[in-house]
Amino acid sequence: MNVRRRHISGIAVTAAATLGLGTLSACSSDSAAAGNTDKFDVVASFYPMAYLAEQIGGDHVSVTSLTEPGQEPHDLEISAKQRAQLEETDAALFLKGLQPSADEAIAQSGAKTKIDAATLTTLEEHSSEVGGHAAEHEDEHAEDEHGHDHGEEGGKDPHIWLDPVKYAEVAEGVGKAFEKADPDHAADYKKNTAALVEKLGGLNTKFETGLKDTKTKVFITTHAAFGYLAERYGLTEEAISGLSPESEPSAARVKELEKMAKADGVSTVFYETLVSDKTAKTVAKDANLKTDVLDPIEGITDKSRGDDYFQVMEANLKALQTALGAK
Repeated sequence: MNVRRRHISGIAVTAAATLGLGTLSACSSDSAAAGNTDKFDVVASFYPMAYLAEQIGGDHVSVTSLTEPGQEPHDLEISAKQRAQLEETDAALFLKGLQPSADEAIAQSGAKTKIDAATLTTLEEHSSEVGGHAAEHEDEHAEDEHGHDHGEEGGKDPHIWLDPVKYAEVAEGVGKAFEKADPDHAADYKKNTAALVEKLGGLNTKFETGLKDTKTKVFITTHAAFGYLAERYGLTEEAISGLSPESEPSAARVKELEKMAKADGVSTVFYETLVSDKTAKTVAKDANLKTDVLDPIEGITDKSRGDDYFQVMEANLKALQTALGAK
């Protein structure tokens, strides 16, 4: 659509010509460059942002993702081709704090509309423990000289899309930004946003009901992606590692988790589809626990338990119900 119709820099033009920028159809997950289509062009940083753009924009948008399906979002490095794409797009939708490479590229780009999802809801500081269990044992861990340093692992947690309520807040903000940037289709954006928010409300109700009565409230994950979900539904997430999926746990942390699992009746260690399950299986074997997938939905692949955000979230709910002993 090229709403702003301006000239891009000579460097970007050269990069585009050299690398063969092409035009993509609406709702594409390909990370190839897109721009100057007859639609409202949106570049999204990774799947949860692209999904919002597709659902809210409908037929009026052409969406491309900087992160390819199956690529670990935290590891994204922006190419010259993608930088050129950001110069051509009508809007860039991202979540500051999750992908430093995307944050920098979008900040330096000339994209007229830049939508940071982190500003559309409230981010909290989370460490490798989140929820009631963490608060209950806070003093105990502080006094344990062999424990791990939560402060080093903590920070502003970007995984807001795993809480349907926070994701709905972001959706509302994105909808308003689309309405402002592309007023010709504002009515449709508003209607689509309302439908998405209502659907997310239904998902929230499913989680509330499904996790209300369980044998245990504690679950173990490989990395701390589910803090907001845990807080929303009265659970406690115990992560083997911190907010980074690639960080290695200390021996003290592994020992601590084994003791906690036995004390709190934990049955399962969850791992995710885009990161190696080696650590989860090692911890599970040592503690005589099962393993299963709890998907942070950072991308949809053929290994995902569903074709989109809602399907995978419902699969996550079933996995949690089984692991927690839902009644």
